[in-house]
Amino acid sequence: MFVDRHDAGMRLAERLRGLVGAESPVVLGLPRGGVPVAFEVARALGAPMDVIVVRKLGVPFHPELGFGAIGEGGARVVNHGIARRAHLTPANMTMVEEEERAELLRRVRRFRGDRAPVDPAGRMAIVVDDGIATGGTARAACQVARARGAARVVLAVPVGPPDTIEAMREVADEVVCLETPGQFYAISACYSHFPQLADEQVVELLRRAREEGTTESDPSGSAEEVQVDAGQVRLPGRFVVPANAEGVVAFVHGSGSSRHSPRNRYVASVLNGAGLATLLFDLLTPEEETDRANVFDIESLARRLIQVTAWLGDQPGSAGLPIGYFGASTGAAAALWAAAEPGSGVAAIVSRGGRPDLAGPRLSAVRAATLLVVGGRDQVVLDLNKAAQERLRCENLLQIVPGATHLFEEPGALETVAALARDWFTRHLT
Repeated sequence: MFVDRHDAGMRLAERLRGLVGAESPVVLGLPRGGVPVAFEVARALGAPMDVIVVRKLGVPFHPELGFGAIGEGGARVVNHGIARRAHLTPANMTMVEEEERAELLRRVRRFRGDRAPVDPAGRMAIVVDDGIATGGTARAACQVARARGAARVVLAVPVGPPDTIEAMREVADEVVCLETPGQFYAISACYSHFPQLADEQVVELLRRAREEGTTESDPSGSAEEVQVDAGQVRLPGRFVVPANAEGVVAFVHGSGSSRHSPRNRYVASVLNGAGLATLLFDLLTPEEETDRANVFDIESLARRLIQVTAWLGDQPGSAGLPIGYFGASTGAAAALWAAAEPGSGVAAIVSRGGRPDLAGPRLSAVRAATLLVVGGRDQVVLDLNKAAQERLRCENLLQIVPGATHLFEEPGALETVAALARDWFTRHLT
């Protein structure tokens, strides 16, 4: 259902945009696995992000049965019905709470250090995890967020069993869940890549959230769903223009992909943060995609890209801006072919796991500065890129991402691609 937690976070953020509206949310990630998901949500919504550390208060002789939960700032929630049925005395409850309070404070110091927590009082608190199974921790987190003064509590998760999701509506004002499979086995089974996270990774994401400035406004600028006029067809796209944009990048996806590609959308968000406008669009219509030959008709794809580039030049947000192409797979070949046209005006190209060899007849005519990014374990494509690079006469560079395969699914691989693309485009477009 999801490539990884970053993919899940970006898709969850899209669902949340309409819900949040004009409200001023705070995004609270459950450590550890919920934090990468929350990071993407906070970045997309332009909201401050923090962890929400909670500890369940378990019945001493049956720890899995919780009689309450505690959180920061003295937040305390007790289910007196369970406490009575378990015949708990005040002394029993105090003993459990003291033990859990010590562990809570240890984890808070580990994740946040001496920084003050983000205060959800009077605001919408979006509690985020990477999925829920029984829902015990998520339930406690929602209760603690409300106890800390949140005006509205939204639980947002990528996946969970239908009955558990429905039960969460008892503790949250709104529950947003992307997938509710009838046959639910484990959260990890819903992800292609689901590594265990270390405390250090949580700390690093919190640091990045602060440095990237998850402020009260949307850092990506204005985002608009558009219909791109490309000659005889109109193509759906997503056009994002940050304030004071200094360049624009058109994303040219490859075989079997679309404007919804989580990898390209992640890279686009990084470029937006660097002050670059982006256009993600469907290169082919649904009818055209049914014929696989269209996917490899590089010349036709390049002609269409030229029409899309002309459309960009007429838009108020991108008219007059330097233009770049970000191509993946066969899309990279189309980008190079289009850039080789006389007077194309394209200043820079980045190819991610691309097939520049398919633009072979046009490679020597490309004048745009070209960066080829290939995974170190993608040997066949790496060899094709090396051969294509020898035919380029423009400024060019081949960057190998160690340990990465064709889709850059490995931890940190896509982040490396995004950083390389950001640096290349800001150097040549701004």
